[in-house]
Amino acid sequence: MKAPRNKRLMNQKNPRRNRQTFGGFFLLILVGVFLLFVFRFSYIVISGQVNNENLSQKASALYQNSTVLRAKRGTIYDASGTAIAEDSTTYSLYAILDKNHVGTNGKKLYVTDKAKTARVLSHYLPLSRQNILKRLNPKNPNTFQVEFGAAGKGLSLSIKQAIDKANLKGIYFNETPARLYPNGIFASHQVGLAQLQNHDEKTSAEAQNLTGIMGLEKTFNSSLRGVNGSKKIKKDSYGYQLPNTKAKEKAAKNGNNLYLTLDTRLQTYLETLMSNAQTKYQPKQLNAVLMNPKTGQILAASQRPTFNPQTGSGLGNFWRDTLVADAYEPGSVMKVFTLAAAIDAGKYQPNTTYASGQIRVGGTTIHDWNKTGWGTIPFSEAFARSSNVGFVHIQQLMGQAKWLHYIKKFKFMQKTNSMLPGEVSGSLQYQHASDQAITAFGQGINVNTMQMMQGFSAIANNGKEMKPQIVAKMTDPNTGKTTNYQPRSVGKPISQDTAEQVRQAMEDVVYKKYGTGRVYAIPGYKIAAKTGTAEISHANGGGYLAGRNNYIFSVVGMAPADDPKYVLYITMKQPQNMTKEASVILSEIFNPLMKRALDYEQSNATTTTQAQMPNVTGKTVSDATAALKQKQLTPIQIGTGNTVVQQMPVKNEVVLDHQRVLLLTNGGMTMPDVTGWSKSDILKLAELTGKNITTKGTGYATKQSLPAKSLLNSAKSITVTLSKPK
Repeated sequence: MKAPRNKRLMNQKNPRRNRQTFGGFFLLILVGVFLLFVFRFSYIVISGQVNNENLSQKASALYQNSTVLRAKRGTIYDASGTAIAEDSTTYSLYAILDKNHVGTNGKKLYVTDKAKTARVLSHYLPLSRQNILKRLNPKNPNTFQVEFGAAGKGLSLSIKQAIDKANLKGIYFNETPARLYPNGIFASHQVGLAQLQNHDEKTSAEAQNLTGIMGLEKTFNSSLRGVNGSKKIKKDSYGYQLPNTKAKEKAAKNGNNLYLTLDTRLQTYLETLMSNAQTKYQPKQLNAVLMNPKTGQILAASQRPTFNPQTGSGLGNFWRDTLVADAYEPGSVMKVFTLAAAIDAGKYQPNTTYASGQIRVGGTTIHDWNKTGWGTIPFSEAFARSSNVGFVHIQQLMGQAKWLHYIKKFKFMQKTNSMLPGEVSGSLQYQHASDQAITAFGQGINVNTMQMMQGFSAIANNGKEMKPQIVAKMTDPNTGKTTNYQPRSVGKPISQDTAEQVRQAMEDVVYKKYGTGRVYAIPGYKIAAKTGTAEISHANGGGYLAGRNNYIFSVVGMAPADDPKYVLYITMKQPQNMTKEASVILSEIFNPLMKRALDYEQSNATTTTQAQMPNVTGKTVSDATAALKQKQLTPIQIGTGNTVVQQMPVKNEVVLDHQRVLLLTNGGMTMPDVTGWSKSDILKLAELTGKNITTKGTGYATKQSLPAKSLLNSAKSITVTLSKPK
C-alpha cells in the first residue's frame, strides 16, 4: 500500500531542513571561534604578553646577548703587602661534535680533525691520545658536545692559551672563578676560605662568584666580592654581533683589598713549629698567638687541627676557629690576672706566709698541684710555684666582689670583636664560695684565646689594655680610598706600677730555682712567663677528666720583660703521645718563635722596600728583564720564546725588593731551577703553568724531579723537595 502524497513531500523537506539547521549551527561555531581568536589576538597586541611572559622581552632576548663581566674578588695581603689570598681563574675544556653547529658564513664550529685534536690535547691534559679519541667518538652519533672529566677541569690560563694557539676547531672553554692561597697552611682558619657556592641551573658559570665561608673571607665577604658588570650586544640568529651596532657595557666594580697585621716570616715559622709538635705529640688541639701588646696587632696565629685552603686537605675535619669559637678553662695562667687584681686593689701581702698543700673552702678541699705542698711559704712564692692554695688565699683577701670587679675590668665574658667570626663570650661559675675560689687559678671560668690575649696586653703594656687586631686596613681599588683600622685601647684595668710588679713575678717563674717555667729562658733576652695546667670537664658535666695527659697545658710569655714588644700564648689540649713533660713540648714552639721575633726586632738594619709590579706582558724577554731589574726584582723565565705572554705577580700588585717574578713566554714551557725557592713561589709556578707540582718536606727547595730547562710537558707530575736551612 502506498503512502499518501502529502506525507511523502513532508519527508522530502525534512533532510533539507536538517542540513540548514546543522549548517547554521556550524556557522555559529565558526563565528564564535573567529571572535575568540580576534579577542585573543587583540589582547596580545594590546598587552604584549602571553602566559604572563612579555613578548617584546622574549623577542629582544632572541636578538640580544648579555654577558656578565665578573668582578675581581679583593686580595688579602700580609703586613708587608705580600698576597696570601688572591683571585684566580680556572678553565674547563669541552668539545662540540654536532656537524650542524656552523656560523653565519658556513664556518664549521665543531671538531673537524679529531686525530689532530687528540694529539694536541694529549700534550696538555693528563689523558692519552687514545683516551681523548675515544671521548671524541662517542657511541651516540647525535651527541652534541663532550667533556673530559677531571682532566679537563681546573686548567690554568697558560694551558688555555697554549691550546688556543693550536687553532683547534670545536674546542671551547668555560671560565670558573677560583681562589689562590699561595702559602698553603697559613693562619688558615683566621684568613679563611672563599669557594663557589651552589647555584641554580639558571646561573651561568660566568655569573658565579666566590663566597667567603670562613674566617676573614667570611667577615669581609661583602667588601671583598665586588659587584659584577655586564655587556649587552645585538646579535643575529647565530649569536654574532650585528654590524653597525654598539655594545652597552657596565663596568664591573672589583672588590676591596684587605691588609692584615700578620708577619709572613713569623707566621710561616710558627706553622712549621706547630706542624712538628702536632706530628710528634698528637695533641687534640694546639693553639698559638703572637701579639704586639703596644698595638694589639696579631703578628702570627695558628691552630691544629688545620687545613690547606689551596688543596682542601684537612678541610672536612675541623671548621671552627678555636681562637675565638672555643671557650675553655684557662688554668693557672689566669693567676696573672688574679695577682694583678690583688696588687691593684692593695690586697696583696707578699711577705705574709700561708700553709701550702691544701685548703678547704665551702665544703670542698682544694689542693696544690704538688699535693704535699712546700710547707709554710710567703705569698711572694705562690706565683712562681703556681700554688693554687696561695691564690685561693689571695682571692679571699680581695673578697668575691672585688675579684669579680677586676674580672669584668679585664673584659672577660665580653666578645673582643677582633673581626674573626664565630666568637663566644665565655661564662663564669660564681655562685658558691668554692666556685669563687677556683676562679683564682683559672677553673670555673670559661674564656677564649683572644680574650686572654686582650687581657695579657694590659700586663705587657703598663696597664693599657689593647683590643686584638688582625686587620690593618682596607683599600678600594676603584676609588683609591683607604680605610685604616687603628689600634684601639679598651680600658686601663690596672696601673703601670701593678703591671710592672706582675711582670717581675713572671720573671720569677723563669729565673727562680723554684719557678715552673725555667725551660722558657732564652739566652740573651729577659723573659717573663706563666705556665698553666687546666683540668678538663667531663662532657656530661660530672667533674673533671683523670689521667696524665687529660689537661690543657699552656704558657704565656712576654719579652723583653722590662718593656715587652711581644706576647706569645700557647695552649695544648690532651697530647696523645706525651713522651716529654708538657713544658718541654711547649718550649719547642715558644723558645724558637719568641727568639726569632726578638732577633727580627733587634736587627732593623735590613730594611725592605715595597714597589708596584710593572706591566711587562707583551714585552720582549730582554726588555721585561731590564724593567724588572731596575725595580730590584728577580725575573724567572719560563718558556723558550722571546715574548712574555703572562706574568706573576700581575701588574700593580705590591712587590718587595728581590722578589721573584715569573715570566711565561711563548714557545714551549720550561722548568726553572727552583733551588732556594719557598713553597709559596713553587705554588705560584704550579698555578701559572697549570702543571701538577707537589712539594715534600718543609723549608726551601733543594731538589726537583724535573731538571732545570726541561720541557714541562715532558713530565705529568713534578716533585720538589724542601729542606730547612742548616
